[in-house]
Amino acid sequence: MSTFADKLLTWFDQHGRHDLPWQHPREPYRVWLSEVMLQQTQVATVIPYFERFLARFPDVVQLAGAPIDDVLALWAGLGYYARARNLHRCAQTVVERHQGIFPDTLDALTSLPGIGRSTAAAVLAQAFGAREAILDGNVRRVLARYGAVPGWPGDAAVQKKLWALSESLLPHARLADYTQALMDLGATVCTARKPACLLCPVAEDCAARQLDTVDQFPQPRPKRERPQRSARLLLAQDADGALLLERRPPIGIWGSLWCPPLLDDARLASGTWADALLAPDAESLPPLHHAFTHFDLELQPLRVRLHPRPQIAESETRRWVNLSDLDALGLPAPVRKLIERHYRTEPT
Repeated sequence: MSTFADKLLTWFDQHGRHDLPWQHPREPYRVWLSEVMLQQTQVATVIPYFERFLARFPDVVQLAGAPIDDVLALWAGLGYYARARNLHRCAQTVVERHQGIFPDTLDALTSLPGIGRSTAAAVLAQAFGAREAILDGNVRRVLARYGAVPGWPGDAAVQKKLWALSESLLPHARLADYTQALMDLGATVCTARKPACLLCPVAEDCAARQLDTVDQFPQPRPKRERPQRSARLLLAQDADGALLLERRPPIGIWGSLWCPPLLDDARLASGTWADALLAPDAESLPPLHHAFTHFDLELQPLRVRLHPRPQIAESETRRWVNLSDLDALGLPAPVRKLIERHYRTEPT
């Protein structure tokens, strides 16, 4: 009798993805880099970022030694920027603690910055052939349907059941292929909307399909009202065309990226130097709406031209930047688009 793994691997041999750039070779650094990038991001989006990263940082030692601005500049557009900061910290830790060699145990990998249980298991299975179970977003969906596991997968009790199911289905061989096959099944067949059950290699054993309830699994996150936040985005430009940028704090919106000053009510109430730049003739640009994971943000861009440049102390976290130098900095993608739309076509 064929097992879940047998059926999945037979399907993978014919229909799986075998030419992803991180599969050739399946080295720990390449697999880890891909796994971090693939968190909440689709393969098609990740591939060009992965290739650019690998060209700039071909190994963990070079990534560890790079300035964080270089890392963030290459990451800009992928979103979830804590991943990039943790990527850099993790590389530095691998160099400092492990002489630039990725450890090959679950405990050692999960002790590194930004590496959770599923990411660590994916690295171990694909790079070392270890018998470790994964549970990323696609796999949670596959297993929730396969086992008709009720509840929202983000709930701890539900996750415990899914982890147990994932571990119970592991084969004893071809762990790298099995891990990729499971991810491929979720990405290409057992999709969130309109799953292709007729093409699924394990459909006949799928509990949700047997119950005709595939569309009910996994159950959604309990609804709650999304918080709404607002702030002003100060686009201050001096007579030479340079823009005033600040490095965002490591924690919070666009952590560690460079951005024009964000002025919320609390900051304006404090009477900071930025408040003094809000000239009465500041030009209001169309609002910028951006959805984060847990809240929605509305930014009101205000453009001011300052002649002469005000006396503002520059530092490691605040500087005037020429438009021609912006590409070397990590900027939030929506902010970069805003600047390009309103400044790139203007003479500087």
